[in-house]
Amino acid sequence: MRIAFISDIHGNFTALQAVLSDIRSQNIDQIVCLGDTITLGPQPKEVLNTLRDLNCVLIKGNHDWAIQDPEDAAKFEITEYLIPDLYWCRERLSLEDLKFIDSFEATHEIVLPNGVIVCCFHGSPLSSTDLIQSTTPADLLDKYFEGQKATIFIGGHSHIQMYRRYGDKLILNSGSVGNAFMYAYSPGNIPSLLPWAEYTIIHQEGNELDVDLRRVYFDTDELQKIVRESSLPGTDWWLRQYSK
Repeated sequence: MRIAFISDIHGNFTALQAVLSDIRSQNIDQIVCLGDTITLGPQPKEVLNTLRDLNCVLIKGNHDWAIQDPEDAAKFEITEYLIPDLYWCRERLSLEDLKFIDSFEATHEIVLPNGVIVCCFHGSPLSSTDLIQSTTPADLLDKYFEGQKATIFIGGHSHIQMYRRYGDKLILNSGSVGNAFMYAYSPGNIPSLLPWAEYTIIHQEGNELDVDLRRVYFDTDELQKIVRESSLPGTDWWLRQYSK
């Protein structure tokens, strides 16, 4: 069984297209999207329509929660300077789009053919805003995974790929399709992006489990062109990311 995990697309349709092209060459059985689908980038509708056509598992990230209730965005830990982008995105959505986003799941379990259970989420199994990193203390991990039958956990939210063993558990982060961070996020610092998209494949065959943390380069010049032609409030930030 081969499962592709994508996350944190953030309206970057150019990056999503590159990732899906790579996925099509990988003999994938299932796609799981771990949340934060359409906000911040210039093409929310194109991303959402593509996800709808994929008929994949869809997890609700904190930005997906916030797009349904922008006035309460702080509850979902949306930084203040991103609020205009959130409203810009919502203005481009239909009622049908919002209902589709509302159908996303909080968590999802997959049972691999060998019986191993994979738990999928955005931040943690408890909340879309929890942040699991390579440095997350053991007591927090125990809290996040308490009562879980799964031994493989995979999420997004941090925008940084991760492979971490913890006891008999394997904790993964698929990385970000549309906003791969150069460094771990810290409050008060505006993130810088890397010029590629990230996603992860889990392959289970017999008693063997393989994890492939993949990097796919996309056309940053094309993305800049699309951003310039948009009215996106965060245009200047996007253009600074790939100007080097």
